[in-house]
Amino acid sequence: MLTSAEIEQEAHDRGFLFFTTHVNDPLPAAVGNTVLDVLTHNRLDLRARTLGERLRGGLDELATRHPVIGDVRGRGLLVGLELTEEREQCVGDTDKLGAAVTRRCAELGLHMNIVQLPGMGGTFRIAPPLTATDAEIDRGLAILDTALSEVTSRYPTPACSALPATAPVRS
Repeated sequence: MLTSAEIEQEAHDRGFLFFTTHVNDPLPAAVGNTVLDVLTHNRLDLRARTLGERLRGGLDELATRHPVIGDVRGRGLLVGLELTEEREQCVGDTDKLGAAVTRRCAELGLHMNIVQLPGMGGTFRIAPPLTATDAEIDRGLAILDTALSEVTSRYPTPACSALPATAPVRS
């Protein structure tokens, strides 16, 4: 909630207090402790590392075949994939490209979480669950590969047509 300094002062002077719904509630605390127990017992930190390496390796491989992938970054099962124009000097509309890839992934059965901020619409936040299988990671990579191939084959880049080709930046 946002308010002015004057309203905040008036609420304070009248003794109003702000509490969240679950302040000092033992149930959410017990749930949090149980989640930590499961994470520790099942070594889900190692699972995240192993699956994350598989995901990152697959995304890095896709980046070698799809010049619109400008960057792959992250750790474990939280990875970012950034689309860019095929030529790094080109200023294009990656928001539209990202939206088109997102839409095609959804049509093929993969929900992709794209950043919805203006100018960042070509950035995907990829965070599969710890319960994902190797086959599910591979299937997601295959769908993304197909979507990228289909969308980029018909996505125009007129702003780039006069620029010389250069390799995209990868980290």
